[in-house]
Amino acid sequence: MDDIVRQAMAKWPNVPHCYGWLGLDARGVWRMRDERAQAQGLAGDKIANAALLGFINRNYTHDDLGRWYFQNGPQRVYVNLEAAPYVVRTDPEQGLLAHTGEAWPALDAAWLTDGGLLVFQGGGKVGIIDDRDMAQCLPQLQMNGAPVDDDALLAWLGSREEGRLSFEYQGRSLPVSFIERAQLATTFGFVTEPQPQGGEEKA
Repeated sequence: MDDIVRQAMAKWPNVPHCYGWLGLDARGVWRMRDERAQAQGLAGDKIANAALLGFINRNYTHDDLGRWYFQNGPQRVYVNLEAAPYVVRTDPEQGLLAHTGEAWPALDAAWLTDGGLLVFQGGGKVGIIDDRDMAQCLPQLQMNGAPVDDDALLAWLGSREEGRLSFEYQGRSLPVSFIERAQLATTFGFVTEPQPQGGEEKA
């Protein structure tokens, strides 16, 4: 978290939180959701300003209730999550990266959703792969020691047989389990549309 943010939090500790105005889509794009977007349930406008994106990424965290937010000075701007708290991308040199630009931590577990997208957990973080990067991950999905083809993967999604599918990454073979995308929030304890709790004020 930026020092200037910590200072603002100490100086103005009781600023009302903001809800509904910021979103993270399933491709890791930050979106500003104005009143029209909120009223019509739209994703909102893509944020393109590099300095603002860097500021959001550096000050992105969560509270004890599983609500993710961007600490904007003294104010928490809670985030509507389309898919998961993090979106994972691939890089030819760095491997897996979070949408925030950080290297993804060592993998602890992996899942495949009903829609055929990988979900990764590591270092206390959970993220879903950007669908545009799934093709780069397919060669690392193996069954019986060999890369799976499309037919074998579809068959596995139908059977959901534990112990057959693995993800090979950085010299490790990680078992892949099945998870329904609709169950991600419940399973991993994050809130997709944060709302005020108890006596919290809404800005």
